Amino acid sequence: MKIADARHIYGAQLRTYNEARYKIAERQNEIKDSIRFNPDNEVVYANEAARLELSYEALTKKQEEYQEYMNGVMERFNAQVNLVSSKNECKVAKKEAEDLGKIMEVARRIMKGATVPPYDEKKLMEYDDKLYQMAKNISMMAKEREREKYKSLWEDEEELEMEDPMEAADNVEISDFGPEIVSVDEVVASIDTEQAE
Repeated sequence: MKIADARHIYGAQLRTYNEARYKIAERQNEIKDSIRFNPDNEVVYANEAARLELSYEALTKKQEEYQEYMNGVMERFNAQVNLVSSKNECKVAKKEAEDLGKIMEVARRIMKGATVPPYDEKKLMEYDDKLYQMAKNISMMAKEREREKYKSLWEDEEELEMEDPMEAADNVEISDFGPEIVSVDEVVASIDTEQAE
């Protein structure tokens, strides 16, 4: 099962259990109000109140089991997101270091009087206009000789591919299976069966 599947399945279970527990709590409050306004109703509602309390406790126990599993799944999800984000940051840092090296090489070439493509000059100017001006001024002082011509340092550059951390984390396979999926109705029915025995 993939993390995305576990998040979907167990997230839905948690929402369903929350809704069921909320409805039970509402009904319990209705019964309490009814008893508070008419103490004779305590006998009338005793069985239902006991069944509701047992159902609420059983649903809470099962929901806690699901929540514990989901916490583990989310820890794995977050760890994977952080791992992929770190890899992406490393790629960006490496690219920035490579670009800085290229910029310094362009400045060196200009300083020695070589001809570089306009795109490379633009990259140098965008990075540091003072360094660009200094390189141009130094190139003016270079002895007149045949100027070397260079191709752009960026012409063979590939687009930096970044992995989506959330998508990568969602697609990680998890080997352990979570708690058995049990519907709210099955949990409540098991309470009714226990009470009948």
